[in-house]
Amino acid sequence: MYARSTTIAAKHSSIDAGIAHLRDEVMPALRAMNGCIGISLLVDRESGRCIATSAWETEEAMRASADQVQPVRDRAVTTFGGTAAVAQWEIAILHRDHHSGDGACVRAIWLKVVPNQVAESIEFYKAYVLPAIEEFDGFCSASLLVDRASGRAVASATFESREAMDRNRDQATALRTARIRDLGADVLDVGEFELALAHLRVPELI
Repeated sequence: MYARSTTIAAKHSSIDAGIAHLRDEVMPALRAMNGCIGISLLVDRESGRCIATSAWETEEAMRASADQVQPVRDRAVTTFGGTAAVAQWEIAILHRDHHSGDGACVRAIWLKVVPNQVAESIEFYKAYVLPAIEEFDGFCSASLLVDRASGRAVASATFESREAMDRNRDQATALRTARIRDLGADVLDVGEFELALAHLRVPELI
């Protein structure tokens, strides 16, 4: 499974219009494309950072969709009133304890590992990080996206509510400090988001 993420630096006043546009226009357009298995949208209303991610059955389907997706993405970015950066990923791990509902939030961590150690990093996350995150208050699901060529990765966890995510923040920080050191990775960024849309049909991948 593969994913394409579009990170938008949105105008604060345009965020709600952008969410509605993704739900009503972008999501139906993408789901009609061959190999697309859904879309999600993360929103940080304070910073204006919004991340739309589409999931694809194969890398070939994702790459073949590029020309179709381009105008759809351009209209969405215009609706958000911002600028965008696009990245492509392999979905290395996806684990759900249960599906999230209204009010769910996501904590995401951007990492850089040694490119020739990506496979080992995936196994480390699966063996040592994921079991710890599952114990966090309000845990719903977790995923790990990787770019094997560059060594970039994004680890994210979804929680039932903003309150639950607030309550487990200290645990998450302690886990990140300990395990990232063990992994030998660099933390590039950490963000906390509202899960504005979650319509992904990605199967369990662990």
